[in-house]
Amino acid sequence: MIFVFKTSVKTKKQIKAFKPQIDNILPKAKWNFDLEDCDKILRIESEENIVHEIQKLLTIHSFYCEELD
Repeated sequence: MIFVFKTSVKTKKQIKAFKPQIDNILPKAKWNFDLEDCDKILRIESEENIVHEIQKLLTIHSFYCEELD
């Protein structure tokens, strides 16, 4: 499944702050940010439903995160 999130992440430095935690939550998943998109999109390809975990992680790091349909 592919999950798409609108976020408030703006820089690669910000991504590096929580990258180890995403890798820990999603060890087999592929994920990336599109920081050039106006919605700062986070795309995750995972066999598991990880919506709640990702939203919680980004919220802990003070970022906005909303799953898009």
